[in-house]
Amino acid sequence: MIVFFDASALIYLIEARDPFGTVVRKALAEITARHPDSTAAVSRLTWLECRAGPLKAEDARTLAAYDAFFGRPDLQWLELSRNVVELATVIRVRHGLRTPDALQAASCLQCGPDHLFLTGDGAFGRVAGLKVHLLQTGASKPQSKP
Repeated sequence: MIVFFDASALIYLIEARDPFGTVVRKALAEITARHPDSTAAVSRLTWLECRAGPLKAEDARTLAAYDAFFGRPDLQWLELSRNVVELATVIRVRHGLRTPDALQAASCLQCGPDHLFLTGDGAFGRVAGLKVHLLQTGASKPQSKP
């Protein structure tokens, strides 16, 4: 199982913004229990989106936490190839996602059918074939959409 981090999910995890930080950690624990051989994956867009805030705020501590995560040797990087951009264009047109979101969905879909897309944004649920794990708080439990 490839666990793809949308930028929102990674921001919640690294910056520990509760209640979502707790929700992400719990979701990852559950996923790891069900799929012990799971692998984390990100796109270059996730890298850009996560690092922009700490760079702008000159927050060296948070930036170092991101760099440690992105420097993990077991992290799978999904590049924004021509095929990803072509698929993102179709997703943007068919499902009305913003360009960055369409690129994220297309990046994850390149992983094949054995993936899980972690996000706090319910709009990704509109993308056919994208197995979304929506991170929610309160009475709503995070749900996966096949």
